[in-house]
Amino acid sequence: MPQPSSNEKLPVVNNFLETAQDGMRGLYFADGKRKVDYVLVYHYRRRSSLHGSPGQQHRLSIISNGSFHIPLPMVKDTPRPRGGEQEAVVDVGPCDPADGEKIMIREEFESSLVEAGLEIERDKEHKAHGLSFLRLHAPWPVLCREAEFLKIKVPTKKSYELKEEKGFSGTMSAVWRKLNQPFQPKVPHLHNQSRTKFLSHSFSRDKLHLYNIKNRDTFFDNTTRSRIVYEILRRTACTRTCQTMGISTLIAKGVYDSAFPLHDGDFKSTAEAEAEKSDRQLLHDEWARYGAFYKYQPVDLIRKYFGEKIGLYFAWLGVYTQLLIPASAVGVIVFLYGCATVDSNVPSMEMCDERQNFTMCPLCDGACDYWHLSTACGTARASHLFDNPATVFFAIFMSLWAAMFLEHWKRRQISLNYSWDLTGMEEEEEHPRPKYETLLLQKRQRKRRAKKKSKSEPGNEKLTWKDRMPGYIINISSILFMFGLTFSAVFGVIVYRITTSALLAMSPDPELKHNVRVTVTATAVIINLVVILILDEIYGNVAVWLTELEIPKTESDFEERLILKAFLLKFMNAYAPIFYVAFFKGRFAGRPGDYVYVFNDYRMEECAPGGCLIELCIQLSIIMLGKQLIQNNIFEIGIPKLKKLYRSLKDKDSAPEETDEQAQRWHLDYRLEPFQGLTPEYMEMIIQFGFVSLFVASFPLAPLFALLNNVIEIRLDAKKFITELRRPDAVRAKDIGIWYNILSGMGKFSVIINAFVISFTSDFIPRLVYLYMYSETGTMHGFIDHTLSYFNVSNFKPGTAPNFSQVDKEVLVCRYKDYREPPWSPQAYQFSKQYWAVLAARLGFVILFQNLVMFLSMLVDWLIPDVPKDISEQLKREKTMLVDVFLREEKEKLQLIQNLFLKDPTDQSRAPSQGPAQPPRQQPGDAAPRPRCRAASFSQFSRQPSPVQPVKHTEV
Repeated sequence: MPQPSSNEKLPVVNNFLETAQDGMRGLYFADGKRKVDYVLVYHYRRRSSLHGSPGQQHRLSIISNGSFHIPLPMVKDTPRPRGGEQEAVVDVGPCDPADGEKIMIREEFESSLVEAGLEIERDKEHKAHGLSFLRLHAPWPVLCREAEFLKIKVPTKKSYELKEEKGFSGTMSAVWRKLNQPFQPKVPHLHNQSRTKFLSHSFSRDKLHLYNIKNRDTFFDNTTRSRIVYEILRRTACTRTCQTMGISTLIAKGVYDSAFPLHDGDFKSTAEAEAEKSDRQLLHDEWARYGAFYKYQPVDLIRKYFGEKIGLYFAWLGVYTQLLIPASAVGVIVFLYGCATVDSNVPSMEMCDERQNFTMCPLCDGACDYWHLSTACGTARASHLFDNPATVFFAIFMSLWAAMFLEHWKRRQISLNYSWDLTGMEEEEEHPRPKYETLLLQKRQRKRRAKKKSKSEPGNEKLTWKDRMPGYIINISSILFMFGLTFSAVFGVIVYRITTSALLAMSPDPELKHNVRVTVTATAVIINLVVILILDEIYGNVAVWLTELEIPKTESDFEERLILKAFLLKFMNAYAPIFYVAFFKGRFAGRPGDYVYVFNDYRMEECAPGGCLIELCIQLSIIMLGKQLIQNNIFEIGIPKLKKLYRSLKDKDSAPEETDEQAQRWHLDYRLEPFQGLTPEYMEMIIQFGFVSLFVASFPLAPLFALLNNVIEIRLDAKKFITELRRPDAVRAKDIGIWYNILSGMGKFSVIINAFVISFTSDFIPRLVYLYMYSETGTMHGFIDHTLSYFNVSNFKPGTAPNFSQVDKEVLVCRYKDYREPPWSPQAYQFSKQYWAVLAARLGFVILFQNLVMFLSMLVDWLIPDVPKDISEQLKREKTMLVDVFLREEKEKLQLIQNLFLKDPTDQSRAPSQGPAQPPRQQPGDAAPRPRCRAASFSQFSRQPSPVQPVKHTEV
């Protein structure tokens, strides 16, 4: 294409893709050589008429010759094409001034991208309105420049052999690898691993000869290329039109609809291309299928395709799921122990023994009758399944398991940092968020207007706590309000349980009266689950809104604040009903003759005869399983599909009618759901970790259900990332961030919670106290009678005694579960000595349990080093080898420079053909400095000077 003169504008070029090969459809420019590294999408609108005043219309010159192009700024006359090319003038005049402003912003932004070195290809706008796709390509000089700026590590030519394990450890490693072979995914680079390791070093254009560059087109993979283009997009400014910086700000302003990198073709592999699958096809076949549930995750390939941040999430999820296997095994053993010993458990046998004839006090006033303790036999036997001596061992085991999990993840994380060349990675400078930038610009404009009479200009302002104060006030008040809303929901369910129990107790149906407790408990837990699911969705959206009000400066700051708020709200929402059953239910019910009432009519509910632990188990299991089945699975499958359907219906008129076979890759990817971040994925796993660790003493099967859920969850998330979501921007990260701190805090908190559950919710401590202090035979016989207090029925308040009694004989004294003095004691109905002994034992157990488990956790932390020994040795070895490589290079450069400058010039005149021409020796009177010569080793790669002008940025 002939180059225009300096006073002419470059026309916009439309590249058709009919010339692209079918195998490259949508992944390359029209020439079939330049990769599409990134896609920008915007809505366009044009008039039906081709005439209008120059001031009202905006005209773009489109030349269909397949050449490189840049956008044309607004001009009155369109330049004529040269070389006999046919010009099609398209009127894209806006219908309102806002559209015209967006066009101007797009033109400046795209011109700046061209100045930054990117190459652009656009669609032909062949409809009155619709979507337009702008494809971006980063050529080799731009990739080299940005890779050097971003300090991307690349492999060098220097390699070394990894040490092989020998002896017994080597034999065991070989056996383990052979046993693991069926569980390894069929990924080529995993099966072709060698013992050779290439050294990596940050990319530098001055050291191209050191790197293992075999092909410039494939040296930087697609993920790195898209990361480089995204870095250019987010720092490119539009200072002339709108004083904004970065693609995220332009998307927020509606200038562009979206921006994303492309997937590597279709995820469905064909029989013809079975041997040469793309990374997306490999991930779909070996990772995103439910049939591959038994295989390890190809974490390295996930990182290569999605970037380090997403790779670390799936690596963490894999480690967590793997370590749930031993926890599940121990939990099943504890449960089976309870099943095996239920028939030999003395307390439950005494409760089921009808000969004991314990006549219990009524469960409600007036309508309820006296009842026999033997009718609660089923509850007592079920309680033993989860409330037995093995439960204490399991609580200690799970606390140590949490510490082991965190230590194992730290080691795994460091190993991944080493293998992914993230060691020594520096934190990248982040650009401001769009809202922060907008408010800062408004603040500057207000200051300029206030100081327009003064010659002094305002300095580099920033948003202070005064600017954020309204947001902070709204945040605090909203969070307190939502805490109150959570507690109100819990209290509402409590009122439902109390009123429903009283109403069912008045029913004439004896079967219904007999199953009051089961009916009320089951329905109340289901109501709790529904409320939790609804409030979870509300709290997630409210957390985003509250974080926006705080005006965080950067995306990482925004993400951390959002995570803390969402976790706090969802933690309270998920665990508030469980905390109530575990620590409050039955504690404030009072005693016969002196009950605590709600609304002056309904008694506070009491625990079941077997204790509150069985109710805690039911509550925990239903909420945990319900959240996993409904929220984590059905919502994750159904909602993305509904959103995708809505987007396709919304954009039906905006895009040409075409089938999936005719559509280009960018059209297909645009129809996918945008990536919303990893916060929801982490959040559901963190809440599940709380169910597994916090109240595991009451439900030993929780790890098993978590394991089964996660096996499905991994493949579900994988399928979503591969088939349902647009390809996310590759983000570098060394760790999982604030999530590790949350996990660590929950692990420590679980020790305290489990200690209190064992002490105050279960009957473990009362049994020990009875066995060693009050048992006359040294056995558990008589324990039930020991825990039941006496009440004289003549002391009932008027109107609270049973209206009708069906008990065979007249009842003078009834029993209730508490440690109180009998009615014939001088201190009737006061707490007995046994109560204070049990309370002291409970508090002592909490202190002992907490300190013991904390000590063991610290011991585990001390015994297991964070950095694996082999990784530490390899890091030292690589550092030494890199130093040797660069010292050798510098030595060769110095020798070459000395040879060039110390060589006698007369030798050159005698034998001019024996070497390269040398620069003239500088005379003493010359003022010009001696020219510096480049070593010959650098001349094998030529680097063209970049004509790119520096990109302007807004000051923040």
